[in-house]
Order: sequence, then structure tokens, then C-alpha cells
Amino acid sequence: MRFDELGLVDPILKALKDKNYVEPTDIQAQAIPLVLKRHDLMGCAQTGTGKTAAFAIPIIQLIHRIEGRDKGKPTLRALIITPTRELAIQIDENIRDYSKHTNIKHTVIFGGVKQGKQVEKIKRGIHVLVATPGRLLDLIDQGLLSLNDIKLFVLDEADRMLDMGFINDIKKLLRILPDNRQSLFFSATLPDNIIRLAKTILKNPKRVDVSPVSSTAETIQQYLYYTNRSTKDNLLLHLLEDKQMDQVLLFARTKRGADRIVRKLSNARVKAAAIHGDKAQNHRQKVLKQFKENKLRVLVATDIAARGIDIDKLKFVINHDIPNVSETYVHRIGRSGRAGEEGIAISLCEPEENAFVRDIEKLIKQKITVIKDHPFPQTDKPMTEAEKKEWNKEKQRRKQEFFANRKKREQGKRGR
Repeated sequence: MRFDELGLVDPILKALKDKNYVEPTDIQAQAIPLVLKRHDLMGCAQTGTGKTAAFAIPIIQLIHRIEGRDKGKPTLRALIITPTRELAIQIDENIRDYSKHTNIKHTVIFGGVKQGKQVEKIKRGIHVLVATPGRLLDLIDQGLLSLNDIKLFVLDEADRMLDMGFINDIKKLLRILPDNRQSLFFSATLPDNIIRLAKTILKNPKRVDVSPVSSTAETIQQYLYYTNRSTKDNLLLHLLEDKQMDQVLLFARTKRGADRIVRKLSNARVKAAAIHGDKAQNHRQKVLKQFKENKLRVLVATDIAARGIDIDKLKFVINHDIPNVSETYVHRIGRSGRAGEEGIAISLCEPEENAFVRDIEKLIKQKITVIKDHPFPQTDKPMTEAEKKEWNKEKQRRKQEFFANRKKREQGKRGR
């Protein structure tokens, strides 16, 4: 199937041609016709499946048909909610690309920056708004934004939204939105609490399931290096001696760990920078822009900050730390091998993480290729006292994180 078989208008097809889009991904092929027929939609799709285009393209077309030729002040018709600033900005950039041959006006709002410029754009009039929940509700409370004319509503990354404790914000938002609307709901996973939330948002929805979270793209080659905690950084530098690894997204478990890795790489004259929740928004956007423009070789990210990193033809992802949640591994490596491109995912595993690897392989139902021929193999050598102390701190941090997340989930259940 091709995009020109989906009933899309010429301005959108022209924009897709500009981006060299010819064949839609599975979720795009299934979702776009359903949205154009004005169905509510529940979509299950992981990172890298083309989910943003699956809702952005038909939304642009629906608004273009109704109001795209109106020369008066645009009316806000579509609202897209997503959990992180990076992802909101990424979605807005995609809307810009897909709508560039139409008269659609759009903008993005998020916290962490002054609201002045965001409010200015809203006052000039827009058709589509991409927002994070906090800033959206803040502007509504100030009387600077109204949702009375919303006809299309998208809740994106619903599972991450709940994990980050946004359930009460979402419920407040649902009370404000008009009842007469078309709603689209996307999540990488669909556990019971997500399905219950979807039922409060959707009316007689069509369901689209593509690439469940337990699967990894066939275009991604996965490699595993067993090493020790004390030699991980040396192994990383050894791997980066390969000059073909010119653009690498590297995942660290903690914000502190991400900063430490950047210092280590910088000392070795490897251009690197970190993005995480403690970094200022302007810094994060500057770093992400540098990485996309190949001015940085390695971008070190934590999981939440990485949501919204969408880089065409990114080939290399490295797990400096193996995630203790198996689904997180699938999300991470899905940053490469997008839209049919080839990707390479490399994981560095210390002894205390061996069990995490077994859990991941059980989830994805395949063995990860182990590279044994390298200068820093895993040994049975016991940890030093300093390493034990650091590992005990890490275990305590993971324990606190587990109970904090469980508390959020329980609060979400009580709030329903």
C-alpha cells in the first residue's frame, strides 16, 4: 500500500513526498483511514512504528477540509496531549512538516520555560495545539486558553502518562473537554488500568494493535557484551574507537550516571552531552539539536528524557546500564531501526545485571547475540569495597523507585 491510496489530499501527499515517504507503516495504514472516517481509536504501538504520523496526518486533513481555507482567525480544533516536553516538541515538528502546504496553524506548549511566547501564538490563533498537561491546565486556569471548540483530542503515550503521575490532570482535562469530540488514544502497552482509562475517553472505538511491546523490530541487530562494573567505561571507549559509530544514543539509568559518563567521554575527547530532568529546557533543546545535526557524537539520556527523541536513520543505541524493566529495553532500542531502517543495539552487562538480561530475552522471545571477543570480559572477581558501597546505594535507589512508582499507581487507582 502507498500513501496515495489512503484518500489523502494533494497538499499532504506533497509534504509526504518532500520527506520521501512512500509506503505507510502498519499503524499508519490501519489508523489513517479509520480517523478520516471519524471513528474514535485505541492504538497500541511502540516507539518507532510511525505512530505520530498515524494521528497527525488525518487530523491535518480533517481540519484542512473544514477550516484550512478560512482566512479569518484560526479556531482551536485539535488538542494533542503528551507527557514530556521533548515528545511534545517532536510532535509539533512533525505537524509542521506534514502541514506545510496547507494553511493549518499550530503550536506547542510545555512547562519549564516562560509562558509569554506560547501565549502570544495562541492569541494569534491556531488550529492544532500540542501540550504537556501541566502547562495546559495552568493556561486554562489563567483564562488564557479555552477548549470549548475542540473537535479532535489525542492522548499520546498513555502508559507513560500514568507512570509519571498525570492521572488526576487527565481526569481534570476530560471534565473540561467538549463531549462532542473525536478521541484518539495511543499507548505502547495496554494493561488493565490503561484500558479502563481509555473507556472513559473513547466512544465505540476501533482498535489497532501494532508491534506489541514484547517485540523488537527485525531491522535491529542486538549485541550483548558481558563485562564488569569497573570496566564498563573502558569497554564503551573501546567500542567508540569504531569511527562508523558517528551518532550514538546512549542510555544511563540515573541522571547522575549520565553526567558521569559525559565527563568520562569528554575527557577522552569524545563529543558528548546529557539530557535529563535536571537540565534546563533550553539546554536540552540545544543539545538535541546539536545531536540531530551530527555536532555531537554521543547523546546520553535517561529513559524519561529520551521520550520524544525521534532522529531519522539513527543507527546506534547503547545501553550503558541494563534496564531492570524488560519493556524499557524494547522502548530504548526502538529509537534505532525506525521506519524500516537498519539499527544496532549494544548492551553492556555487569554481573549484577545478568538477571535483567534473562528477563529481557524471555520477554522478546529471542537470545541476544553475545560478543565474547573483547578486551574487558566479565569475570568472577569480587567487587571492591567501594564498588559494593556504590552497588548497595544503587539497589536502595531502585527499591525506592519501585515503591514510588507503586504508590503512583495506587493513587491513580484511588483517583478513578
